[in-house]
Amino acid sequence: MNRPTLSYSFAKAHGILLVNQGPEYTSLLLPEDVGPDSISSLAEVRRMLGNPLRLDFVPRATFDARLSESYAGSDDNAAEVVADVGQELDLTQLMSELPTVEDLLETADDAPIIRMINALLSQAVRQEASDVHIEAYEHHSVVRFRRDGILVNVAQPHRALHAAMASRIKIMASLDIAEKRLPQDGRIALRLAGRQVDMRVSTLPTAHGERIVLRLLDKGTGQLSLNGLGMEGDSIKRFATLLNETHGIVLVTGPTGSGKSTTLYAALQTMDAKRLNIVTVEDPVEYDLPGISQTQVNPRIELGFAKALRAILRQDPDVIMIGEIRDLETAQIAVQASLTGHLVLATLHTNDASAAVTRLVDMGIEPFLLASTLRGVLAQRLLRKLCPACSRPQETTFADRELLGPTTPAQLWQAAGCVECGFTGYAGRSGIYELIHSDKELQRLIHGGADEAVLRSHVREHGTRSLRDDGLRLLAEGVTSVEELLRVTRD
Repeated sequence: MNRPTLSYSFAKAHGILLVNQGPEYTSLLLPEDVGPDSISSLAEVRRMLGNPLRLDFVPRATFDARLSESYAGSDDNAAEVVADVGQELDLTQLMSELPTVEDLLETADDAPIIRMINALLSQAVRQEASDVHIEAYEHHSVVRFRRDGILVNVAQPHRALHAAMASRIKIMASLDIAEKRLPQDGRIALRLAGRQVDMRVSTLPTAHGERIVLRLLDKGTGQLSLNGLGMEGDSIKRFATLLNETHGIVLVTGPTGSGKSTTLYAALQTMDAKRLNIVTVEDPVEYDLPGISQTQVNPRIELGFAKALRAILRQDPDVIMIGEIRDLETAQIAVQASLTGHLVLATLHTNDASAAVTRLVDMGIEPFLLASTLRGVLAQRLLRKLCPACSRPQETTFADRELLGPTTPAQLWQAAGCVECGFTGYAGRSGIYELIHSDKELQRLIHGGADEAVLRSHVREHGTRSLRDDGLRLLAEGVTSVEELLRVTRD
């Protein structure tokens, strides 16, 4: 869709949506409850567009939906906006303080730096990027988006614009624009055509200017169910069994960005919040869950995971979700909570499920306590899915079978690249999982202080699939490629 000729702020304020501009007439959409303001504005619209007008009236709800869809989907090219701003700006005026954003599309015609930042953030939201990186180097700056776990270059603003871009984002995040020597953290809440988006902002001083990273949390994204995570049917049943425990610890492990929080959110949504008192402590609270009390840690007032957990235990909880076990104190409180009749869900950074046990022991948790409280561990990764529009089949080679083993599918699929996927060959992601369910023999091994290799050998002998083995089913279904599976599971 081409960019609408009328600005979003004008279209929203006057209730006029440009649908199509042809050689003979221009089609406009108006709500049925249109006010006199809109009618009087039509003469100005006709003057601007230079065509006779054709008017169609729809219910207000339909008009609002069409308005948001039209402008949120308009294909502004952020790189072009960045280039235009570099030519347009008086670089001596870059440090002036700018107003805060209410709706990105309503400020599309404002000052150049605002317009440039809005174009970048709007494009990031539309392309479902998880992060935006704004980096300064000696002779240029770079803006990169992380899409499906991979960073891609989006624009190269003029080096002189970098300080102004950093200041604009710091103003939006209520940070100190005068402080350029220390890292800062903040948050931005904004809307894109009525779509709620939160952004976590992190600044880091570097040799050539401040590096800005924004983590995007799209509040309009529907929460996933366990069935929508890409988990195999038997694993869903076994994981659901763990969630029905009345006490104990269930861990979800993996590196940053592997979808651990999403899995825990999906797990909490399977629970009866009317019957259970479910409380979380997170950093930050990424999505609001109905019926669940969510607490956000705040280092500025010394409210960390451990302090929040101690307070939560006095709130008569049934289920506690911990955003991340980072230190011994948090781990100890989690163990004590599970021993006193609470179900504790938590995340941990380890490479696989077996490593979670040794990680907690290394932190200082006594093996006999861990053996009696640990109910299960789910390790996960996110694999990019092949673009359905351009993926193509390939024959399985001897090298593929050498790498993946005898269960390698007879036919594989590979990425090609097309316009729809931005020539990456991939679109979207799916999870692969390794689920350990604690049994008496595993408890005995943990109690006896068995090392990671022994634990891993035990769970493999009892049918637990590794992350790579679980990924083979996605290869067989043509969901992903060998290259992607090896990239994600190379450790």
